Amino acid sequence: MKHATAHPARRVDKPWGYELIWAHTERYVGKTLHIEKGSALSYQYHRQKDETIHVLSGRLQLEVAEGDEPRRVIVLTPGESFRIHTGLRHRMIAIETCDVLEASTAELDDVVRIEDHYGRAGTSTP
Repeated sequence: MKHATAHPARRVDKPWGYELIWAHTERYVGKTLHIEKGSALSYQYHRQKDETIHVLSGRLQLEVAEGDEPRRVIVLTPGESFRIHTGLRHRMIAIETCDVLEASTAELDDVVRIEDHYGRAGTSTP
């Protein structure tokens, strides 16, 4: 039997705020994204990663598109969730400062950036 131990969340500072990785196993990852008002994550997609986001606080604008189709905009408020399946192009923009839970498969480095406000280009896939 494995022994259960408590551990602190790992904070990763980002240009838009920070993420707290509170679960990281071979099968899944749990994060809290703290996104400052007016900040935006990359417009991106994932080759393998599948994730669901859940807004805890604030209002979040989510841009999504299948392939090269036009983007559609969805506004999420506290208590609302959205699944971002593999290949779905997406960007999160904080209308108000937001805290967003993210539950995903374990591929943390599977990010293909299409646009980025902070000069990060290309892919972070190894």
